[in-house]
Amino acid sequence: MDIRFSDCSVKFKTHVALHPFSLALTERRIGIIGLNGSGKTTFAKLINGLVKPTTGTVTVNGLDTVTDAKAALTTAGFIFQNPAQQLIMPQVMEDIVFGLKAHGCDAAEAERGALAALSRFGIEALGPRRVHELSGGELQLAAIASVSATAPAVLIFDEPVNQLDLKNRRRVVEAIRALREDAIVISHDLPLIEDFDRVLLFHEGRIVFDGLPAAAIAHYREIAGC
Repeated sequence: MDIRFSDCSVKFKTHVALHPFSLALTERRIGIIGLNGSGKTTFAKLINGLVKPTTGTVTVNGLDTVTDAKAALTTAGFIFQNPAQQLIMPQVMEDIVFGLKAHGCDAAEAERGALAALSRFGIEALGPRRVHELSGGELQLAAIASVSATAPAVLIFDEPVNQLDLKNRRRVVEAIRALREDAIVISHDLPLIEDFDRVLLFHEGRIVFDGLPAAAIAHYREIAGC
């Protein structure tokens, strides 16, 4: 991955969500931690253009998220904290096929691609299932399969194991660790990011630490008072 922020900031009306910063991300596994409201999700959404910078620029593998918005959106896939919000078709298989068709695949290609995505994550049984019937862990796995089917270079996760039971947490963590794509993961689940290459700690709209997981987690515990 090659993600670059240059003099970037985000302001929503009078609220400064992210103060100006410059940064380059090139590692394969990057964690993002911090208290609620610290700017983590806003930062992550800058990467594929779901949020536009108020000042400065963001590029993903050389693509500007404003001037090359569509290409940047395709390059960086986003899995929401509540993946039910992004699985828009009634059945899992239909949703993956729909996404592939939107990326230019014909019906046969989309069908093959959807089956391959389900097989890749060992969730073939979810294909015919209705989205509203899935558990939290099944929703996460279905969303990962759906987004990864369109071949983004980077996958961004917003609290992927939030409120999952132990069994489903393990399945989702294993899926993330097995990814061939680069990954950026927002998480309050600190063990999930302990073996990552780099961790960013956000506090009050600023990056207050950037380094190895153990040190980042120690700083986070100081801020959180635990």
